[in-house]
Amino acid sequence: MSDLSRRTRILVVDDEEIVRESLSGWLQKDGYTLAVAPDGPAALAEARRAPWSILLVDLKMPGMDGLTVLEEVKKLQPEAAVVIMTAYATIDTAVTAMKNGAYDYLVKPFDPEELSHLIRRIVESQALLRENVLLRKVLRRDYRFRDLLSKSPAMQAVFDLAKTAARSPSTILILGESGTGKELLARAIHAESLRSREPFVPVSCAALTETLLESELFGYEKGAFTGAGARRQGKFEAADRGSLFLDEIGDISPKLQMDLLRVLEERRFFRVGGNEPLHVDVRILAATNRDLKKAVAEGQFREDLFYRLNVIPITLPPLRERKEDIPLLAQHFIERLDAELQRKVEGLTAEAMEILMRHQWPGNIRELRNTLERAIVVASGHLIQAKDLGLALAAATEPGAAGGERSRLLSLSEVEREHVARVLKATGGNVSQAARVLGIDRVTLYAKMKKYDIRRPEDQSAENEETATR
Repeated sequence: MSDLSRRTRILVVDDEEIVRESLSGWLQKDGYTLAVAPDGPAALAEARRAPWSILLVDLKMPGMDGLTVLEEVKKLQPEAAVVIMTAYATIDTAVTAMKNGAYDYLVKPFDPEELSHLIRRIVESQALLRENVLLRKVLRRDYRFRDLLSKSPAMQAVFDLAKTAARSPSTILILGESGTGKELLARAIHAESLRSREPFVPVSCAALTETLLESELFGYEKGAFTGAGARRQGKFEAADRGSLFLDEIGDISPKLQMDLLRVLEERRFFRVGGNEPLHVDVRILAATNRDLKKAVAEGQFREDLFYRLNVIPITLPPLRERKEDIPLLAQHFIERLDAELQRKVEGLTAEAMEILMRHQWPGNIRELRNTLERAIVVASGHLIQAKDLGLALAAATEPGAAGGERSRLLSLSEVEREHVARVLKATGGNVSQAARVLGIDRVTLYAKMKKYDIRRPEDQSAENEETATR
């Protein structure tokens, strides 16, 4: 018996004593704490007296029907999951119950295993929602450095160094793989610095050609080149007294490396086509995903510029080295994206979170955010399912390569087909049981079987026998 089961309190509400006794007996065997009520008023009295995790409520009861009980219980205990039980199920009944806040409904008579599976699903869902509440509280703790979020020791060390460095006038070089949040860190450093009231000006060095980047950084005079119809201010001037963020600094040309070195040494520059030197007070924050020491050794980056930039180096670890941050970051992105996309997603299932934790994240935090945005868009419920993530983690083997096999990545549909077929085989072709294991209804499972041409073992045997008798 798990601690989670012991803490789950279930109230059975039915006017038939045999139903109350049988349901109580089934669920007590699963380790849940049970109580019963013979009618609606008694159920509401119990709801006023103590909190309940789950209420199993009969639809047709004398005096006060199940839908009324549902409505009143939701006023008293909004977090309680209410399951409506009925022997007269119709689509209208189900729709009304769900609109009024029911978690699900069961049609009498139902299989004890079906009931157990539903209760387990509710308990897991409630546990995840509680975990999300805890995560929200954690998000409000001291794990932030402005817009960055982490509780990993490596990132906390980065935050400490960045906060200290922010108060100095020194040049900072931010190192890290693509998607690790280098610009966010640069913005946080600027916000913590003595220049926080002055401009923060970002420039992507890799996005522009040498000529365009030169004009972008230093500006140009009227007539400096074809199309230069008026004087234009450069980014150095725009960032005067503030911070200039040079992203992907490792990709600039040798000429611009020389020009930038001169600015760092002399604190002055010339506009393109200009003759008058311009003096600026700019704090340089640079970033790159390249190994600049290696680039210097290979003659691709000036050694003197490297030392000018590398005054205070700060390295951001990749997400795969700080996986303890994934739940925090996932909840943070879900809350932000949920508001942006106007959805009502509250978190992830345990299986979905396990997939996030196993993934290696070559695209780092940017990839995580994009994955969750996709998941929120395609999710059909209030929790993101594993299938919503679109991460193909499974691998299979194919004959024909060295050693007789070669590994390949499967598409999402191939993964789904193999999993459905495996579950059907494991359940001996029992569609109801397989649907419960998969967390879908029988109609959906039959549709998938048809889509992927999956046969139950007995169907295949019957087909083979028919073929043999022809």
